[in-house]
Amino acid sequence: MTDPDAHLLIVDDDERIRVLLQKFLIRHGFLVSAARDAAHARRILTGLDFDLIVLDVMMPGEDGVSFTRSYRETAATPILLLTAKGETEDRIAGLEAGADDYLVKPFEPKELLLRINAILRRMPETGETDTKPKFLALGPVRYDCETGELWRGEEPVRLTATENQLMRIFSATPGEAVTRSDLVERLGRDKGQAQERAVDVQITRLRKKIEEDPKQPRYLQTVRGAGYMLAPE
Repeated sequence: MTDPDAHLLIVDDDERIRVLLQKFLIRHGFLVSAARDAAHARRILTGLDFDLIVLDVMMPGEDGVSFTRSYRETAATPILLLTAKGETEDRIAGLEAGADDYLVKPFEPKELLLRINAILRRMPETGETDTKPKFLALGPVRYDCETGELWRGEEPVRLTATENQLMRIFSATPGEAVTRSDLVERLGRDKGQAQERAVDVQITRLRKKIEEDPKQPRYLQTVRGAGYMLAPE
């Protein structure tokens, strides 16, 4: 289902694609703004907040991956990359930069719609309550299970939509391993080794925000043959 209140930003240097995507997404209930390149997007982002950014990778000037990496330093708005490159290394580069998902051109508009809605569903909702403990201690980091917020001391740690959803999955069953295939399914992605590798990339990024030594994780552990496990104190 489409969130009728969601405001999307489309960033693509191809005017034809920009207009087509804008019309298509508006027809499906979104509020949509558009930018012709990364510099234009930055100007728009200084005055407006968005629920998701749909970003072309191959653009003149600053490319989509560079924009994502820079933008992630200050904001956690979900980013869906559109790329003409189908190679695994290129997709991983986008995910490592902080993108939440990617879609290889050419694509069916319906698939774009499904990907957008899947990302938006990962975002935390206000008013969620459950029987989980309120906080999980991860060394100097603490995770608020009710709000989905991560804190290092008194400083908030920004999480992308995918990282937020991963933390919600792991915090629901601390001390229990979750398989890579289960993570792929619960993130709303297609099954397959490529998506499992994409999850590995997101785990690596999340460890950098949780662990003192991400190469020797203490709290977000790899369980051989079983997947990943959150092991709070």
